[in-house]
Amino acid sequence: MFLSSVGFSIVIMSIWPYLQKIDQTADASFLGWVIASFSLGQMVASPIFGLWSNYRPRKEPLTVSIFISVAANCLYAYVQVPASHNKYYMLVARGLVGFGAGNVAVIRSYIAGATSLQERTSSMANTSACQALGFILGPGRFFQTCFALIGEKGVTWDTIKLQINMYTAPVLLGAFLGILNIILILTVLREHRVDDSGRQCKNINFEEASTDEVQVPQGNIDQVAVMATNVLFFVILFIFALFETIVTPLTMDMYAWTREQAVLYDGIILAALGVEAVIIFMGIKLLSKKVGERAILLGGLIVVWVGFFILLPWGHQFPKIQWEDLHNNSIPNTTFGEIIVTLWKIPRDHNEGPTGCPVEQAWCLYTPMIHLAQFLTSAVLIGIGYPSCNVMSYTLYSKILGPKPQGIYMGWLTASGSAARILGPVFISQVYAAWGPRWAFSLVCGMVVLTITLLGVVYRRLIAFSVRHGRIQE
Repeated sequence: MFLSSVGFSIVIMSIWPYLQKIDQTADASFLGWVIASFSLGQMVASPIFGLWSNYRPRKEPLTVSIFISVAANCLYAYVQVPASHNKYYMLVARGLVGFGAGNVAVIRSYIAGATSLQERTSSMANTSACQALGFILGPGRFFQTCFALIGEKGVTWDTIKLQINMYTAPVLLGAFLGILNIILILTVLREHRVDDSGRQCKNINFEEASTDEVQVPQGNIDQVAVMATNVLFFVILFIFALFETIVTPLTMDMYAWTREQAVLYDGIILAALGVEAVIIFMGIKLLSKKVGERAILLGGLIVVWVGFFILLPWGHQFPKIQWEDLHNNSIPNTTFGEIIVTLWKIPRDHNEGPTGCPVEQAWCLYTPMIHLAQFLTSAVLIGIGYPSCNVMSYTLYSKILGPKPQGIYMGWLTASGSAARILGPVFISQVYAAWGPRWAFSLVCGMVVLTITLLGVVYRRLIAFSVRHGRIQE
């Protein structure tokens, strides 16, 4: 998970300038499709790889999925070679990288099958911490500085027509990490399956079985709890995806930050939230033993609600209005792709235009500003609530499913998360641009209240399979 996260995140910062370089017809709207194609690919692939892992050794779907990602990264490095339609080659490459990332379902299924109920939360938290650490280090300044030193021209390997520059070096490193992953899977990973008590049980994914293995316990899975957990997971990822998306335009509108300031300060804030998430994941391992996963999930949702409630505009102080016609120098607010553009465009454009809340957004004239202390407090609270809800939701999910192979179910859970990461940015970009932060964050608060209500309704059903069937005491 760590190597995969680093390989994915180091590419993010270079997509927009690379897209502009290889195809002049590519615009911000197409960038939105390029970004979304990763989640679309993952959403399609997750149930497929999950189903595969239910009946075959998990090494197979893991190796094939990572190989697809490696091949897709290599395709990405060559998208400048064709004479035309380069942007579509990039779209396909990113979609295939996302397709390969569908192996997350297999990984979670493996962890669920290889751990007892007592070990499950700790193992899931460790996995999430490794993933979060990879996302922090991937786009960090060390990697980006090294890639920037290569330059746009870089060097060309004429024999294979490979140009190694600041845009292709990240994907080539990602491909190398993928190959390293495959080697580790083939040499280190072994099939292992235990029941909820930790006893070795018959492994469907491996033909050889020892005589002292117990049979997989039989019983029906609580489908209501399964559906409810999928909804909870969708909402949790939906909310954080929209928060990630709105950070840059919100801070530029509210605090009149320049594009360069926004990327610097927001990058620091998001990196700090990543560090905070790692700490939360470690703390959850201890806390869950005392209060249980359901209580942490409920508490996390309440903390997220408080975070977004604090983010609502109050008072009589208004943001600085940006009166000039900004053309392409301001943060666009119409499409997901246009909002994302600033993350790539800012470092290259030192001719800063006017700052403030664009007058084209009518709400700027009557909506109070969100004070910096409000925003930072909200970010800290969301940074506490989101990782807590995230790891607890799929930990509970794995316990509800029980000791049977969970590949297909984990596939649907991952697919719901991918859908959330597509729809969240689209939702917030449209609502924020049209109605402003008061309506946007009020709707989010309402959504969280409904989610808490759903959790309250199914709270007693979110119990482990073995507990539900009376084999283990809760």
